[in-house]
Amino acid sequence: MFAKDLIDETILPVKTSDTGSLALTMMDEYKVFHLAIVNNLDFLGLISEEDIFTNNHFDEPLGTHLLSLNRPFVNENQHVFEVVKLFNELDLSLLPVVDNKENYQGVITMKKLINEFSEITSIKNPGGILVLEVSINDYSLSEISQIVESNDTKILSSYITSHPDSTKMDVTIKLNRNDIAPLLQTFNRYNYIIKAIYAEPEMNDDLQDRYDALMKYLSI
Repeated sequence: MFAKDLIDETILPVKTSDTGSLALTMMDEYKVFHLAIVNNLDFLGLISEEDIFTNNHFDEPLGTHLLSLNRPFVNENQHVFEVVKLFNELDLSLLPVVDNKENYQGVITMKKLINEFSEITSIKNPGGILVLEVSINDYSLSEISQIVESNDTKILSSYITSHPDSTKMDVTIKLNRNDIAPLLQTFNRYNYIIKAIYAEPEMNDDLQDRYDALMKYLSI
């Protein structure tokens, strides 16, 4: 998925001739804290709610305001992971998208990003989630996949989380079924550390009880 696929068509930009008061009204309506400043197709910058209040001249054109952000944007063909990275680095509520000539194409909102990201990571699909702790040197997605599939289960999505100054990392896998008790036993036989289990609410307690019972049995 690319940036152009995430554009929210309902969010309009402001012009340099628009006032700070108008921009604040639009931000309130759209439930965002930033707006793109665009004249025709020229993306000029991103103004924040804080910029307008700092300027403290609400009836002056936005073209007279100082901008705290250094014209952030993504190209329409950049991958969704790069979009997520920039959102996180700059703490944005929306992110402008431009084409190869830097012509304004629209914006991506945080709400739109979260909704689309939940689709590509299969979060909305029914199924359990496991978090495994593995050594960086021992990590093998092919082995994890083999263990999962040997239990008649599929991995819908996965990602890793590294920890600073550690040789361990977390591997989170989203599965296509909730009944994963046999899978837990198999991971334990392969000496995997299971840090967390998430399933449908009515199954969480039962799964945790069965897992705790298994670990107690193995420790005898």
